Amino acid sequence: MATLILPGEWFKNWEKSGKHEFVQLCKELTEKTDHGSEIRADIQAALYELCWQVVQGNLKLDLVANVLGDMMELRDDMPSILADVFCILDLETGALEEKNKRDHYTQLVGACLFFVPEVILKERLDPETLESLGLIKQAHQFNQKIVKIKTKLFYKQQKFNLLREENEGYAKLITELGQDLSGNITSHLVLESIKSLIGCFNLDPNRVLDIILEVYKSRSDQDEFFLSLIKSYMCEPLTLCHILGFKFKFYQEPNEETPRSLYHIAAALLHHNLIELEDLYVHLMPLDATIIEEHRKDISEAKQIARKLVMVVLPSEKSEDKEKEKEKEEEKNEKPPDNQKLGLLEALLRIGDWHHAQSIMDQMPSFYATSHKAIALALCQLVHLTVEPLYRRAGVPKGARGCAMHPLRNKRAPRPAESFEDLRRDTFSMLCYLGPHLSHDPILFAKIVRLGKAFMKEYQSDGKPDVKDKMETLLSCFLSIADQVLLPSLSLMECNACMSEELWGLFKLFPYQHRYRLYGQWKNETYSSHPLLVKVKAQTVERAKYIMKRLTKENVKQSGRQIGKLSHSNPTILFDYMLSQIQWYDNLIVPVVDSLKYLTSLNYDVLAYCIIEALANPEKEKMKHDDTTISSWLQSLASLCGSVFRKYPIELAGLLQYVTNQLKAGKSFDLLILKEVVQKMAGIEITDEMTSEQLEAMTGGEQLKAEGGYFGQIRNTKKSSQRLKDALLDHELALPLCLLMAQQRNGVVFLEGGEKHLKLVGHLYDQCHDTLVQFGGFLASNLSTEDYIKRVPSIDILCNQFHTPHDAAFFLSRPMYAHQILSKYDELKKAEKGNRQQQKVHKYVAACEQVMTPVHEAVVSLHPARVWDDLRPQFYATFWSLTMYDLAVPHAAYEREVNKLKAQIKAIEENPEIPLNKKKKEKERCTALQEKLQEEEKKQLEHVQRVLHRLKLEKDNWLLAKSTKNETITKFLQLCLFPRCIFSSIDAVYCARFVELVHQQKTPNFCTLLCYDRVFSAIIYTVASCTENESHRYGRFLCCMLETVTRWHSDRAIYEKECVNYPGFLTIFRATGFDGGNKADQLDYENFRHVVHKWHYMLTKASVHCLETGDYTHIRNILIVLTKILPCYPKVLNLGQALECRVHKICLEEKDKRPDLYALAMGYSGRLKSQKVHMVPENEFHHKEQPARSATPASQQNGPGSTGKPATSTNKTEEGTSEDGDRGKDKSQGTTKPVNKANSAAAKVTTSNGNGALNSTKAVKERDDKEKSGKEKKEKKEKTPGNTPELKAENRREKQRDERTGKEERAVREGKEKTPKADREKVKAEEKSSKDDKAKAGNGEPMEPSRERDTIKESKNKEKGDRSAVAGSLKSPVPRSESAESERDHKRRKLDSHSSPSHSSSVKDNSNEPKEPASKHHVNYNSVTRSKSREREMEKKDSENVQGRSKEKKEEKDRKDRKRDHAVNDRETSQESKRRKDENGTNSSKNSKSTSPSCDSPLSAEKEKSKRSKSSSKEKAESVKPERTSSGGKKVNSACRPPPVSHTPLESRHDKEKSEKKEKRDSSGGKEEKKHHKSSDKHR
Repeated sequence: MATLILPGEWFKNWEKSGKHEFVQLCKELTEKTDHGSEIRADIQAALYELCWQVVQGNLKLDLVANVLGDMMELRDDMPSILADVFCILDLETGALEEKNKRDHYTQLVGACLFFVPEVILKERLDPETLESLGLIKQAHQFNQKIVKIKTKLFYKQQKFNLLREENEGYAKLITELGQDLSGNITSHLVLESIKSLIGCFNLDPNRVLDIILEVYKSRSDQDEFFLSLIKSYMCEPLTLCHILGFKFKFYQEPNEETPRSLYHIAAALLHHNLIELEDLYVHLMPLDATIIEEHRKDISEAKQIARKLVMVVLPSEKSEDKEKEKEKEEEKNEKPPDNQKLGLLEALLRIGDWHHAQSIMDQMPSFYATSHKAIALALCQLVHLTVEPLYRRAGVPKGARGCAMHPLRNKRAPRPAESFEDLRRDTFSMLCYLGPHLSHDPILFAKIVRLGKAFMKEYQSDGKPDVKDKMETLLSCFLSIADQVLLPSLSLMECNACMSEELWGLFKLFPYQHRYRLYGQWKNETYSSHPLLVKVKAQTVERAKYIMKRLTKENVKQSGRQIGKLSHSNPTILFDYMLSQIQWYDNLIVPVVDSLKYLTSLNYDVLAYCIIEALANPEKEKMKHDDTTISSWLQSLASLCGSVFRKYPIELAGLLQYVTNQLKAGKSFDLLILKEVVQKMAGIEITDEMTSEQLEAMTGGEQLKAEGGYFGQIRNTKKSSQRLKDALLDHELALPLCLLMAQQRNGVVFLEGGEKHLKLVGHLYDQCHDTLVQFGGFLASNLSTEDYIKRVPSIDILCNQFHTPHDAAFFLSRPMYAHQILSKYDELKKAEKGNRQQQKVHKYVAACEQVMTPVHEAVVSLHPARVWDDLRPQFYATFWSLTMYDLAVPHAAYEREVNKLKAQIKAIEENPEIPLNKKKKEKERCTALQEKLQEEEKKQLEHVQRVLHRLKLEKDNWLLAKSTKNETITKFLQLCLFPRCIFSSIDAVYCARFVELVHQQKTPNFCTLLCYDRVFSAIIYTVASCTENESHRYGRFLCCMLETVTRWHSDRAIYEKECVNYPGFLTIFRATGFDGGNKADQLDYENFRHVVHKWHYMLTKASVHCLETGDYTHIRNILIVLTKILPCYPKVLNLGQALECRVHKICLEEKDKRPDLYALAMGYSGRLKSQKVHMVPENEFHHKEQPARSATPASQQNGPGSTGKPATSTNKTEEGTSEDGDRGKDKSQGTTKPVNKANSAAAKVTTSNGNGALNSTKAVKERDDKEKSGKEKKEKKEKTPGNTPELKAENRREKQRDERTGKEERAVREGKEKTPKADREKVKAEEKSSKDDKAKAGNGEPMEPSRERDTIKESKNKEKGDRSAVAGSLKSPVPRSESAESERDHKRRKLDSHSSPSHSSSVKDNSNEPKEPASKHHVNYNSVTRSKSREREMEKKDSENVQGRSKEKKEEKDRKDRKRDHAVNDRETSQESKRRKDENGTNSSKNSKSTSPSCDSPLSAEKEKSKRSKSSSKEKAESVKPERTSSGGKKVNSACRPPPVSHTPLESRHDKEKSEKKEKRDSSGGKEEKKHHKSSDKHR
């Protein structure tokens, strides 16, 4: 019973202590008042224990009875507690079998009857116990009496429940409730009447309530009366709820429909809190679980339908599916479900009880309730009423009247919104519950959108910081509504274009980032959230497929309308499918673009998003599988971008930002998009396939460019280019895009290019570069002067801070300089009004000075200080800041376009089909264009005259030439010409024209000959390092250069007019301050023709080398270059044949391997054959004499060109003087010492000036000399009895010569040509011949008077020596004399070692030899004629015999023949030089730094001159020179004397060389040969 247990000792010693302890415990328990129920339980437990002891017989009855009697005083309810204990004991003892225990119990109760009332015992004890106690007579009678009383109380009907039982009373009640309530009848009066009726007719109150509800149901308009009546009548809400629930249950049978009035009553009672929703909800059907299951079923069905629409279904399956669908529809029609919960929800919404409606909706799946149209409309109506005041204030557009809404009379309905902040209270949540089903009410849709527009205007104008936070919250709310409600609702609307436009009115106020995020959600997530949307998506895709299958150019209009209808509601789905098709089939682009004209503004914006999403698709590879080309899907999308963005007004910001972000990430693939967009929108094309006419047009003004500069005549780009410009400026993307592209050019190679195919890297580099040129051109022509200047920083910031390459930086700055000069010029013109042309020119020059002076200062930081020793910053900036527009007017292009327009006018007049008004318009257009072009030509002509005048004033300060003119040309080529000539096609033409202009201006210190020579002689490296497009430009540059040269070559009159007496054609280079030269210093016409022939030969040699490398880049680039220069080269028949042979070989080899090379080669081959008719034999190209075999002394053949050199030319380093063994024999010890001194002096000069040997090469030489020393000493001891310094020198010279010969032979055997070495050898030979001339002059031998004839003869001499022409690699880098250039040269050699392994070793070998002063950079050349081959062999044999004898009798000759006639020596030296030429095959510069052939590289430093003059004075003791040789200048003959080319094919030359080498080896001693091999092995 309870947990309290009394100690057993108490009952054992009851009388002594137990009784006292028990009474004490009870008193303590009764005194506690804290825990009432617990105390009562404890007392019950104590009494139970005590009584149980009596029942057990452990205590005497009377003792316990007395104690219990005493206990009654402790508490008032003690009798009741004791009665409870007796009740429990009654049950327990009644169940026991021991009768004595039952008797003990009965006796105990009987003893307690005195203090426990009978009434309490009768309530709690069984009738049998009461009977045994004598409290009742019979238990059976007692039970019967209880049943009768209960029936009377609970089951007997006191009031009348059924209408028929008391029809009068209920009739009066119904009459009372149904009376007219319009008067003064109130619910209070009616209630009193009802009470009277209940009392009078004993009517059942619950039945009366039911009748009140029934009457209310039929009079549901009388809400106020009935609600107040029910409120006054009832007291228990649960009763009302049960009655209502019973009414709802009645309509839950199949095919029953719950009346709307019942829903209304329930809603009204809920709204006025007369019943609780939780109490009523359980009475409504169906169950929530059933609703959830139904929703799931709907979604799965929708998905299945979508799957069926996408899948290909066979006809038999189709018919089965249709039958099943029919059956399902019939089932649905039989049993329309009656959802009472939704009915109640609708009623709640109708009366405005949003709170309870929201609670019901929360019990259901999202959008399940509003998917029923009635509920959606009810909720829409509620939203209408809520937003009405705010809409009237802020949302109604001008001129619209609108329809006024009457507010609900219900005071408990949601409060109408007066401000945007109020919308957050209820409106936004209502809209979110509506979701896509706002589509049922387009008017509300428009209202919400207009409110959004009004808010956005307020948001954009309000800048207060305290309001800003609230506004931000509201903005996020509107964005959520757009995402969850507006866009999904638009998807469910039937092609409502007006709604789409209305929505765009709001969306265009959002930044594109917000818009695109909304479109992304709409496209990728919204359509899976609701069954209806799933179906709509599937239907849209199916319809899109249908339209796209039938779309052609012919039915664009009809298909376009269908696309338009479909796009109004579901643009994302439609465009996604269309773009997927375009990526596969690029021929769809044109019809698709044309068919998009029926789209709304919103759809265009969505299209932009879809394109960007398709471009950024991470699952698609942007390269084709071969990894060499960009994927076709990307090319198709890029093409679509250009066309769509040009034709339709779509915002570009997102696309431009996407390209910018890709560039930031180092990805240049997507530049293709920018290229297409700029090309289509601005009409600016970038192509290297321009015709010469187009290129000429591109050098004119904007109008000429538009008319004649592009392939496609792109009209009406004004609006589209303006849109592109605005997008770039508004989002500050113009400069970042330029800088990123400029930086990315190198990024393509060094960051992106690591793993990519070389071909792809080149393609990406070209794409990046072309896009930069195109984009820069767009900015220059479309941005205003202020915009451009404001955005483009100065040149030093561009290069140093933004790390923009110099060519790109000047490209961006150039338009800015032009703008600034023109604006400054206009200012000056306005300031002083003078019309004279002279004044205008002066103002222009002044404007140029003001604008360009800061630029001159800025460019100084771009290069090391030593650069500015030769080039002035003014010259550098002038070169980079001018364009072809500034240098020449394309009169022919203007004339051509004007004639075209005249022809058009004529054609229009003669065409009878054109209507008159159209004729007039077209003629006006053509005439206006014609006038514009003529005006533009006049304007450009004036401009060019001003620029040329400015250049004339500037030119004297352009080139300082503190070092050599050769060095000046090097820097000009390196820093100006080469970077710019490959920048764009127009720049290629500009570079060629600029060189011509500098020549024409008679610029001091500019050697035109040297410049052209360096350009034509060193093309292998430049060609090999070009990309494909750069090759096109480089070829165009060479073509323009060749055009100039060809023009001079073609006619003596032209040459004498444009070249004679020009400083650029001086063949003598004096110190900077020394002016002019006599006519003999000028290169005459015939010698110039020799030079041109040499250049043509150099081009042939370089081309053959590239074609034979087998390297893809070399072959492709040289073929492109050759194709470009075809108008001017080849002109000589045998050169053309050599090229034709190699190209034919390429065609055969590459036919199956590399089809693109095959195509290029075939194209060139065909064009080359067509040019054959214009080629001439070599003797027609330049005058060519047959020299006598050996009759003429070498000195006479060499002519005055040799004697014109100063005495210092004999003062070579040891290498230079040791070239001829015989010569050394004739010289006395006395003469040798001064020579050696002079040598050391000259060596010092050359190294200090940078043109001689570097310290490093000396160190290498010393090391090699040590290595060789052992065997050399022995041999010298054998040959020389005395160890005089002279003999040592002679021996050392001879040994070095022999070693060199061995190396050369070895290199020839390996089939490789070592050009740099050969060049140096040829220089030595020529120097020897010049020495011989001097010697002859000293000996009084007659000299040839005609310098010109001697020059020709000397060139013939060289031609003989150049027979060993090898068709292998010509390596000719541009000469450098500074340390930076030498490093570059060294790198080039490394590069070249890949294609020619032996070449690097030859460079090393040569670097060990001491270098002579670089007074000459002779042109290397290989030439052979069959007619001369025999003569050569005879001469070789003679020279070898002489050499052999000289070695055997060296000592004797030293003693005896010292005073021998110099003529014999001279003859032997000339034969020796011929032999060397035969062995080496080409002339080569001695300078290790300048391994390329070039016109001249004179030393102009005063220091060197003084040293050289000293050495020459020492030399005079040996031989007397004419006065002419001591002049300060040095004559250059190499550039003037190119050797002729043989008519034999180049392949046969190897064999001849080999046979000649063999003969030579046979004649030389065995020991020497071994030595040669060893030394060459060491070098190798």
